[in-house]
Amino acid sequence: MYAVDEAFLGETNAIRGVAGDELPWEIDGGVHGRLTADGRLMLHVRGLVFTHDSEVPPELQGTNDETQFRALVSCLTEDATGHVVTVNTTSAGFAATPSGDSRIDAKLALPEECIAPIVFILAGSEDKWFAVTGVSTE
Repeated sequence: MYAVDEAFLGETNAIRGVAGDELPWEIDGGVHGRLTADGRLMLHVRGLVFTHDSEVPPELQGTNDETQFRALVSCLTEDATGHVVTVNTTSAGFAATPSGDSRIDAKLALPEECIAPIVFILAGSEDKWFAVTGVSTE
C-alpha cells in the first residue's frame, strides 16, 4: 500500500472522492490483505504512523493518534441509466495501536459489479485516508 504524502495530502487530489489526511504517513511494517468477490476484506496492518517530517508535530512523529482504523473499498459500477458511477463502502472501526498496528476483518456489501476496486485505510474518526492500494518504488 501507499501511505498518504506530498500531492495526495488534503482534498486537492482526492481519490474517488476520498481526501487524504492533512499530514504525511508512512508504513513501517507493511500492509497485507485480501478482498474476495463476496465482499470479505481482511487487512493486516503493521506500522501505519505519521512520518518523521518537519511538518508533523514532534510529539506525533512515528506514532498513530487514532484508536481505530476503518477500511473503504471504492468500486466503479454501472447505474440503471448505463453511466459509470463510483460506489464507496466503508467498514466499521477496528482497534489500532499507537504503533499503527491493526487487523481489519470486515464483510462489506459491495455492488454486484465492482470494477477496478481500490482499498483505503481510513481514520476511525473522519473520512480521510492514511493508506491506499498502490506502490512507490523510491
